[in-house]
Order: sequence, then structure tokens, then C-alpha cells
Amino acid sequence: MPRRYADYPMQFADFNMIASIGAFFFGFAQVYFFLFVVVPMMRGKGVAAAQQPWDGAEGLEWEVPSPAPFHTFEQPPKLNANATKILA
Repeated sequence: MPRRYADYPMQFADFNMIASIGAFFFGFAQVYFFLFVVVPMMRGKGVAAAQQPWDGAEGLEWEVPSPAPFHTFEQPPKLNANATKILA
């Protein structure tokens, strides 16, 4: 399909309509995201997430505070056999 045509040939009209509907859907999704995610975030509404929001999540990344300090560990930590928890 050549670019910059004022009218599409009939063989491309259906695909153009599908692409146009998809573009409108994508645009409305961005408006929804902005209104229901970005605006409340900027207003400061909502509750901060817990330190470990997922039950049963294991791994070294869950052992550090959030936000993680610049130097997470001054010395390499001693880990358990599965390397998922820091030994005290």
C-alpha cells in the first residue's frame, strides 16, 4: 500500500478499519491508565505496599529493605542451602 493516499483501494479498506479501531482502543486505554492510575498516584491516594507483598515469596531480593540501600551488603551474606535466605 503506497503512503499518502487520500482514499484507500477497496482491497485495503477492511485492514484500515481494523487498524483504526485498534488505534482508538489503544488511545482509550491510555486515557483510562492516566485517569485511574496516574492521577490518583499524583494526588497521593492509596496505601503503600507491604515489605513483602507476595505470600511465600523467597529469595535474596526480599531480604533487603525497600528501597534498597546504595551498598546493599558491605560483605557477601551467608546464605542457606537453597540460597534463598540470609543466615543470621
